[in-house]
Amino acid sequence: MDATLFSAHLVRGLTDKIYDKRKSAALEIEKLVRDNETTPAHITEIIDTLVQDFVYSNNSNARNGGLIGLAATAIALGPAVAPYLDIIVPPILSCFSNQDSRVRYYACESMYNIAKVAKGEVLRFFNSIFDALCKLAADPTLTVKNGADLLDRLIKDIVSELSTTYVSPHQEPYNPPESEQETDSLVVPRSLPRNTAFSLPRFIPVLSQRIYVKNSFTRQYLVSWISVLDSIPDLELVSFLPEFLDGLLNCLSDPSHEVRVATSTLLGEFLQEIKQAAAVRGQQEDDNHSNNSSSDHEHGKGTYMAGQGVIVQYDRIVETLVQHLSSPEEDIQRTALQWINEFISIAKDVVIQFTPRIILAVLPCLAHSTSVIQNTAIETNRNLQKLVLEASTTPVLNTNDENDPDSDASPVHRSVDEEPFDYQTTVSNLRLQFLNENEETRVASLEWLLMLHKKAPTKILASDDGTFPALLKTLSDSSEEVVRRDLQLLAQISSHSNNEYFRHFMTNLLSLFSTDRRLLESRGSLIIRQLCLSLDPEQIYTTIAEILGVDEDLEFASIMVQNLNLILITATELSDLRKRLRNLDHKEGQRLFNTLYRSWCHNAVATFSLCLLAQAYEHAANMLQIFAELEITVSMLIQVDKLVQLLESPVFTYLRLQLLEPEKHPYLFKCLYGILMLLPQSSAFSTLRNRLSSVSSLGFFHMMPNKSSLAPPTEASAVKQRGTSKSSKTSEDGIKFQELLQHFKAVQSRHERQRKQAMQNIPRSSGRSRRSPYSSKGLHGV
Repeated sequence: MDATLFSAHLVRGLTDKIYDKRKSAALEIEKLVRDNETTPAHITEIIDTLVQDFVYSNNSNARNGGLIGLAATAIALGPAVAPYLDIIVPPILSCFSNQDSRVRYYACESMYNIAKVAKGEVLRFFNSIFDALCKLAADPTLTVKNGADLLDRLIKDIVSELSTTYVSPHQEPYNPPESEQETDSLVVPRSLPRNTAFSLPRFIPVLSQRIYVKNSFTRQYLVSWISVLDSIPDLELVSFLPEFLDGLLNCLSDPSHEVRVATSTLLGEFLQEIKQAAAVRGQQEDDNHSNNSSSDHEHGKGTYMAGQGVIVQYDRIVETLVQHLSSPEEDIQRTALQWINEFISIAKDVVIQFTPRIILAVLPCLAHSTSVIQNTAIETNRNLQKLVLEASTTPVLNTNDENDPDSDASPVHRSVDEEPFDYQTTVSNLRLQFLNENEETRVASLEWLLMLHKKAPTKILASDDGTFPALLKTLSDSSEEVVRRDLQLLAQISSHSNNEYFRHFMTNLLSLFSTDRRLLESRGSLIIRQLCLSLDPEQIYTTIAEILGVDEDLEFASIMVQNLNLILITATELSDLRKRLRNLDHKEGQRLFNTLYRSWCHNAVATFSLCLLAQAYEHAANMLQIFAELEITVSMLIQVDKLVQLLESPVFTYLRLQLLEPEKHPYLFKCLYGILMLLPQSSAFSTLRNRLSSVSSLGFFHMMPNKSSLAPPTEASAVKQRGTSKSSKTSEDGIKFQELLQHFKAVQSRHERQRKQAMQNIPRSSGRSRRSPYSSKGLHGV
């Protein structure tokens, strides 16, 4: 060091532990600098001496003296300090991380004084200053935090005032249009100021790294800076939102209430800016499609609109939001849901591509314990369904210009033949929701499938995607509402499919009933009735009857027929089917009776009930003779008891009235008296006896058929019998009652043999499980 520049007295003053003496020495340095202001070499030597001998010294007092000396140098130079900042600022910033809290404090004080003098020139070092202050925001020493806060406010003022206008003559521009080496991964708006000392594209990587800190003080510092930068219109910080949105959302989980409130407010401002930019872009597109020249002049280059030139990278924003839709933090989850809900209306083309993933996260929120999240999820789900329903099913060509950085459109590229909405992935994700514990979620997933199938039936169900077995398994769901929706969907699928698919559906449904008898008992009636509401009841009954007719599991066939018969008699949904059965004078009624009869033979009482429904009283009376040959089990007596109760229901009003016309329906009396003879002394016996007694007391008993009428029936007599009760005659190819009676005897004989065999095999098969006869027909995946 040149002795003519730094005297021994000055050196002692700078290294003194007393602040006032160091301050006096700084005043001497200030005078020394002014004296050598016209000699840049001497100024450089003074600065080098302060840095090397003092700031980098191991003595903390010397460091403090060096820091105050550098500040004095800057004050003496004033605006002329700009050329020397490259050798002044870095040494000061290195002291921000010094172990001595006093050194850190004086470094902040020195930087503050230099920034006040340098003003716009200090923006050249903004990234380094920001990073250093970010660490000091969480400093354990209060005086250091206060000093850092003072410097932070000054830097914010400088940035707010000069960041978009100040161009430094002492450095190359940070972000000229042709310089993309360090910012090639960023989408930079064309409206961003060029050649300025402050470079937002170079600052964003620093912010995107620091935004993931966990300290509350540091988070508060970062949020405040993002807010400041966002308040500067020309910077268009929202264009860079995807770079730090993920970390910013994480700040909503901070323990500090102040941090959460500040973050929530900031995110709300960003959302408003995005909506404003979308509105401006929509207006510009309308102007471009308009042929009105005055509109072009009104919004020409000379008129600035808020949000104009902003780049909103919707796809990257939605990608980030989707990741937070299932966050365990309620504030994060609520905010992500609100943003997605808003984006549905302003970025439809982007959101629809993320629909499969959004559904996966939104549907479980429909039953969220927090009402705000639940209501937002319900609204989001409704809007998303509307979006998909209105979306075109034709492939969309991506017309975005990849070279246009001002384009708001998503850079998620699609080929010409690719559709904007992925049906198969959506269906797969909806199928996963069948396992959700919440009823609302399961119902919503089925409503989605109903809507999607109605919109595009051919695109929903692939033959091997596992959806159909999953829908069948859902019939065992604990919620009746889920089962109703499931049946509605299965019916809708069947109505848009061929007969083979419908038969496959009925076969698998019977297989499910066979393997899950509890489901048959608890939900069998509901399932059949719901299907009859949505599909043709006759098709359902005839198809099931055909399948049961060849079933080898006689026990299950009998139980199933018993259930179907009860539904046929009592369900209001089947009133038209009952009317067709009562009309055996037409081919439709005959064909229906023949089909059902052959399957109903698995259950004797059900077959008898079918004949009563069809008014085939002579055939029913002849069936009673076969009943005498059957083993009258407790189960059969219970079924007969139920039949007597049903005879008193409104469904059989016509039958009770026909008792008043014995000359037209002579075999009806024999049928009812035959039932009476089957019953033991019980309440059902008394009910039926009272009914018959009330008729006989009116004088109709003498009109019962005589012995000659009880001869075995022939097909001709069957036709004649039908002719006595109806004005018209059956067709030539009508019902062959004698063949049906033989079929009934054959089927009941098979049941008798199986019951006897089962009784003999009980000791040997007690430890074995019965294999379902439907196992080969397949409920793979169910």
